[in-house]
Amino acid sequence: MKHLPGRLALSTAFLSCATCVSAVAKPIAFADGTTVMSEYGAGTMTEFQAFYAPTFRYSVGGGHLALNSEVDDDTRDITYLRFNYLPRRWNLESAQANVFVWGGLGRAHIGETGDNQFAWHAGGQLDYETRRVYASLRTDYHDGSAFSHRIDTLQLGVAPYAHDYETLAIWFVVQAREYTGDLFNGTEWAALLRLFKGNAWLEAGATREGKLQAMLMINF
Repeated sequence: MKHLPGRLALSTAFLSCATCVSAVAKPIAFADGTTVMSEYGAGTMTEFQAFYAPTFRYSVGGGHLALNSEVDDDTRDITYLRFNYLPRRWNLESAQANVFVWGGLGRAHIGETGDNQFAWHAGGQLDYETRRVYASLRTDYHDGSAFSHRIDTLQLGVAPYAHDYETLAIWFVVQAREYTGDLFNGTEWAALLRLFKGNAWLEAGATREGKLQAMLMINF
């Protein structure tokens, strides 16, 4: 019985960490789980992804990415298969940090020429979160014989109160996104409101230019 307080403290710390896991979008939710995500990025990018994770270390699946340049009339439609891997996770007393990496192969349709070509992509994500604050940095690179594009996304968020898994979580998020490959000039800034409860997540807001930025994610 004398070890009960220590075990209770350990369980409390674990539950506190578990409740903050959903604060940042991840390609791996939990073992034997499926993640479905859809994102609309201010008219420049639209993406749909679905992944299944046999273990908490990796997931497999695929997605479709549509890119529309604001610089000219160029478009890209990329359909791919992808492997995600978690090489490092830090479970702290009241926080969690992760490093994710991924890579995939697929086909790209070049809108201005009508060509279809082989494409590959790679990326990664570093995130840190508690039940009140979080930060994430993600990079995603797509390459084909006629194009190369990279999307870098930084998000910083704060919650007005510490949430639990069964209660509604509210986050205020600032996002900065950089595009390469003649897709967008400068940095795209957005202010977002994120809501999630249990396994469902909705994020929506507007860029500085007043364009819609939104994401829906469901884990099951």
